[in-house]
Amino acid sequence: MGFYDFLPEIGRYADDPGTVDRMNLRHKVIIKPLEDQIAGKRVLDLAAHDGRWAYAFAAAGAREVVGIEGRQELIDRFDEFPRAHLREKVTLICDDIYDGMQKLIDAGERFDIVGVLGILYHVMDHFRLFQLVRKLGPELVIVDSEFAQRPGQVIMLVRERTDNELNSIPQIEGQEKALIGIPSFPAMEAMADVLDYDCHWLDWNAIGAGKRKFVGDYYRPADQPKRRGTCLLIPK
Repeated sequence: MGFYDFLPEIGRYADDPGTVDRMNLRHKVIIKPLEDQIAGKRVLDLAAHDGRWAYAFAAAGAREVVGIEGRQELIDRFDEFPRAHLREKVTLICDDIYDGMQKLIDAGERFDIVGVLGILYHVMDHFRLFQLVRKLGPELVIVDSEFAQRPGQVIMLVRERTDNELNSIPQIEGQEKALIGIPSFPAMEAMADVLDYDCHWLDWNAIGAGKRKFVGDYYRPADQPKRRGTCLLIPK
């Protein structure tokens, strides 16, 4: 049994068992071990998609979850999630994540935990993102992203289509391809260091070799250009 076993009841996931299995495994590694730290906390979920991570934070015991998502059509799907008492703890805001965070900062808002789950490799202003996150005062930042497997503190530039809901939103009006940056593992550590965070990488080896079919991006060999990883940023 996995946390996201309910997803096939939602239209988007009805014919996508691979995504359900993938989300269950990611929840097992990323959210489940942190439930004690999430319980009772106020959480911000960046690029919240259809609210699937925000919903998981609520189920893990967060007292309130605020999500920022740039596509209203994704936010509208959240009403399909099953448990009303969990949905009631979640507020999803349609906005650019940078503009949305700045508005929260200007309003004096604070958060205990910030989730940067699946968005870091779809942006260009990585350092600004973490600067804004830091101003919100979290005790824990959870980052899950693709990272470039290149030596040194570098960011690999890539173009991606904006008509894919899993990709970047347009950076200018009418843009069909956005420019994104995939930071290397050392680049992530460098950004954390200069912002006074310790960077702790999660061990994905907890998932047995026979169960990795839908999370193979976390296990790519070193000769591949990128590999997915998860780290926790904790103030020094």
